[in-house]
Amino acid sequence: MPLRFVLRGISNSQNSKGDHVAETIRTATADDAGKLAELAAVTFPLACPPGASSADIQAHLEKTLAEANFVDYLADPNVTILVLDDDGQLNGYTMLIAKPASDPDVASVLSALPSTELSKCYVHPDHHGQGAASRLMKASVADAAEKGAAGVWLGVNSENAKAIRFYEKSGFQRVGTKSFKLGDTVEHDFVMEREL
Repeated sequence: MPLRFVLRGISNSQNSKGDHVAETIRTATADDAGKLAELAAVTFPLACPPGASSADIQAHLEKTLAEANFVDYLADPNVTILVLDDDGQLNGYTMLIAKPASDPDVASVLSALPSTELSKCYVHPDHHGQGAASRLMKASVADAAEKGAAGVWLGVNSENAKAIRFYEKSGFQRVGTKSFKLGDTVEHDFVMEREL
């Protein structure tokens, strides 16, 4: 059964015009692939380190976050993508990968096994500061636990202080480091883990 949450909290019950709004966090479908790629093109650059080149960012978007990539992700039974859907407009998404970490630097530091990777957690900048990321995180952690994970892990750029604070507030702790290739540049990520 697909995961579906209807959120009607005080923080999201009205938009700036005072109209009633109901956001839905749901499992993405193949029909969402194009919208996910569009959202990724807006949100991924915001998570990159300040010195990242636009060419490296564009190359990463084309290689891993294009519509065809999302079609493949959505067809993979080990991948779950949750979206924050506001009447057909996707305002955020997370990607969970339920399989053992393939990077030895990650596998060696994880203690809560089996563990699910929170590969992506992005919210459109127009929805920052409204609790959207927290709602997506809560749903993502619940989904991983429901599917039998003992923990959730993620990699976050070591220079992304805002994201690191968010993950710490969400119960994640730094447990190690790993490298991440962004175009031709090697970036350094903190590995963070949360027990469920």
